[in-house]
Amino acid sequence: MSLAHLLKVFIISASPIAELRLALPLALYDYGMPWHLALPLSLLGNLLPVPFLLLLLEPLSRLAARVRLLERALNWIFRHTRRRGKLVEKYERLGLVLFVAVPLPGSGAWTGSILAFLLGLNFWTAFLCIALGVFVAGVVVTALSLLGWIGGLIAGVGLIVLLSLGLWRI
Repeated sequence: MSLAHLLKVFIISASPIAELRLALPLALYDYGMPWHLALPLSLLGNLLPVPFLLLLLEPLSRLAARVRLLERALNWIFRHTRRRGKLVEKYERLGLVLFVAVPLPGSGAWTGSILAFLLGLNFWTAFLCIALGVFVAGVVVTALSLLGWIGGLIAGVGLIVLLSLGLWRI
C-alpha cells in the first residue's frame, strides 16, 4: 500500500458515479488496505464534494440558464435526478438519508446533493442527511466487501429484490 493507492481511493470516492461504492472494494481487494483505513478514507473522499455541490448548484444553475447548451445539460441532469428522487420528495430528510445510503448506481452523495438543492433543503440539513447516508453506505459496502463472495451474493440478491419490487410497482 502506497501513497498513490491512498490518493486513488480518495479521488475515486470523491468522483461522481463511482464514489465509495467502487473505492472501498478497490482499497480492500486490489490495494490490500485494512478496512479501518479504507473506510474513513473513502468516507472523507465521498463527502469532499458535497459542500461545494450544495453551495454552488444555485449559482451554477443561474449561470447555465444564460448558455443554451449548459442549460439543456443541467435540465437533463435535474430531470433525471427528480425521477430518482420520489422517496426523497415523500420523506424529505429521512428519504434523503435512505436515498444516499442504499448503495445503488445513481444514488450517492452527488445525486443526493442535487436532490437536496432541487427540494430547497438548507445547507446544514442537507449536509447532515447526506453525511449520514454516506456513512451507512460505507458500512454496508465495507461489510459486504469483507464477506467476499458471500457479500457479493447478498448484494446480488438484494439488487434483484429491489429491481423486482421496482418493476412490480410499474
